[in-house]
Amino acid sequence: MKIRINTAVKALALAAAMGAASGASAQAAGEWVVKAGLNKITPKVKSGNVSAPALPESRADIGADTQPVFTIGRMLTDNFSVELDLGVPYKHKIYGSGSLEGTGQLATSEVLPPTAFLQYHLFEPTAKFRPYAGLGVTYAYFRSETGSGQLTALLNPGGPPSTFSMKNKWAASAQLGVSMAINEKWFADINVVKTKLKTSARYSTGQTMDAALDPLAVGVTVGYHFSGF
Repeated sequence: MKIRINTAVKALALAAAMGAASGASAQAAGEWVVKAGLNKITPKVKSGNVSAPALPESRADIGADTQPVFTIGRMLTDNFSVELDLGVPYKHKIYGSGSLEGTGQLATSEVLPPTAFLQYHLFEPTAKFRPYAGLGVTYAYFRSETGSGQLTALLNPGGPPSTFSMKNKWAASAQLGVSMAINEKWFADINVVKTKLKTSARYSTGQTMDAALDPLAVGVTVGYHFSGF
């Protein structure tokens, strides 16, 4: 996956070079914008403790995942736009932390986080480089939560397999990015999104755990803008 990200970044560098020698893009009022590429989500976890009965300081950590992303947006004015980020579910591995450090992978969970942004773009529509900032709202929809044998051994030794569910949540997101013109219609885009997300897990054994996931997302895409459908 690291190779895929590095390749995408190199493609963006090439796109920027092409943009410097070609006609500028014009993301102006009334234009529609579509983008597609890759997005990596890395949770920055601050986990609470699993409620009793459990070992003291039983916590969790969550790994990163990279998946395709698709975006559709519309320029409301030459500088303001709205955007909806969509994609496929991200599959995150869940590991033990605290007193559970070193116990290995305890579970997996998928999350689908569609996000809507209101954005402000600097400079004129014909500028080759247009930095932008956005504020938005994310809905974190968790699905396919699956516990491992190790989770059962920790929470319910000798009993039936332990299962769990994650609570779906709304969260606020902030975005910084830059678009780089390739030609009059095509452009490349890099953006970073920070989301303040708190949720909770409920286990089949009755225990619960609260956690701040606060993921950081880095997206690399290629986009196209047009006047209408």
